[in-house]
Formats: sequence, C-alpha cells, structure tokens
Amino acid sequence: MIWLYLVIAIAGEVVATTALKASDGFTRLGPAVVVVAGYSVAFYFLALVLRSLPLGVTYAIWSGLGVALVTLIGWLVYDQRLDGAAVLGIGLIVSGVLVLNLFSGTTPH
Repeated sequence: MIWLYLVIAIAGEVVATTALKASDGFTRLGPAVVVVAGYSVAFYFLALVLRSLPLGVTYAIWSGLGVALVTLIGWLVYDQRLDGAAVLGIGLIVSGVLVLNLFSGTTPH
C-alpha cells in the first residue's frame, strides 16, 4: 500500500507542477485551483509514505520521478526542447531511482 501512496504523491506533484505552468503566474483561476489541490494531495500522501520509508529515499524517488515526468510533459505538451545533456541528466535521475529501489537495503522490496 505504501508504494501506491508514493505513486499518488508523485502524480499529485506532477499534476500540480504542470498546472502551475498553465496558471500563468496564478492569473488563471482553474489551473491555480488544480495547483493547490494537487500539492495538497501530494504532500498528504508523501506524509503517509514517510511513516514507513526513510526520508532521503522517499524524497529521492518522489522528486526524481517527478522531475522526469514533468520534463516529459513539458516536452510533449509545451513543446519544450531537450538537448543531449538534459536527456542524459534525466536518464541519470531515473537510473538513480531504479538503483535505490532494486539494490538498496533501505527500502522494502
């Protein structure tokens, strides 16, 4: 169940961050409401996850996958271009998350 909570926390953060771009500096009400709701969901479920998983590992997974997904959405939705260094950096972040989950003894498998 804890991993489902982490997925929900990541999804809430990704939705909120994407809506933050759409809110145009909080000048558009609809996306601004989604920002507040998304971050509320993200932090609530992140707090639940932190009952069971270590802070550093949880934050690395949450922020790492969030960065990768927001970057992908920026590329697909907002036509934001990525150069080779950006793609490499995102790949390293995702690789780090995989190493934490597959090989670290600090997370339950």
